Amino acid sequence: MKFISRVLLPLLLFAYIAVETYAKLHHTSICGTTGCELAGELLRFNSLYLNYFGAAGALFITLFGWLSLRRKIFETLFFITLYAAIAFESIMISYQLLANPEPCIFCLGVYGGLLLIALLSRWRYLLYALPAIAALFVSMGALALTANRSIMTEDGTYLIASKTCPHCKNVKNYFAKSAIDYTNISIKDANARFFIKQLGIHTIPVLVIKEKNHTTILKGDQRIIAYFDNEGKKETATESDDTNPVGIYNQEEGCSASILQDTGCSETSEVPLQ
Repeated sequence: MKFISRVLLPLLLFAYIAVETYAKLHHTSICGTTGCELAGELLRFNSLYLNYFGAAGALFITLFGWLSLRRKIFETLFFITLYAAIAFESIMISYQLLANPEPCIFCLGVYGGLLLIALLSRWRYLLYALPAIAALFVSMGALALTANRSIMTEDGTYLIASKTCPHCKNVKNYFAKSAIDYTNISIKDANARFFIKQLGIHTIPVLVIKEKNHTTILKGDQRIIAYFDNEGKKETATESDDTNPVGIYNQEEGCSASILQDTGCSETSEVPLQ
């Protein structure tokens, strides 16, 4: 049992993280949910570095676990490293549950793997640690952090944009000149990023016109501005009807919807989401 809990399971955890890291390096992921994508944007750095850190941690747990089968001193190092990783993941998971509309399945898999290793290695230690783990979740919940919420509760015009995106500035300038009322929603809001990425949209600006029986979604400054011109209004009137409650009209030009790319973008070309 000690070999399974201290060597085999940590090795499997390392392989799990390594596969996800390899997938990310090739611009894909074993985690297909939007929550996984948003979880990386909660960090101050590229999420790949956290994968490297996690893989290194799992490798150290495996090494100390294997050495603990021979020398007692490494057993102490094994449990110190293991519970340090559990504490770190507890903080990360608790914050994600508060800030993200959808959890990161990959992160939950890593957390579950660590807890399983702790349970099978020495369940009494995990029992002693449970109050501390629960305290971490409770303390995070007590902080005044941005929580999950609906960003469009009433009918109206909503613009999901960034302060530094030139395409967003074009739309805002047009609205100001045309005296068009709208509600600005920052792309830094995790709920806004979740909303547009659920629709398969990865660039801004995005305009949402929410009406009683119809919702129109426009992507790109040219399309948004055209919508409010006479030609755009006529086109929309012929293309939309009550049988299609959500109309999505696309325009290629835009800036990345990732807050990691919130430093502006080209005026003429789309910036891919990293």
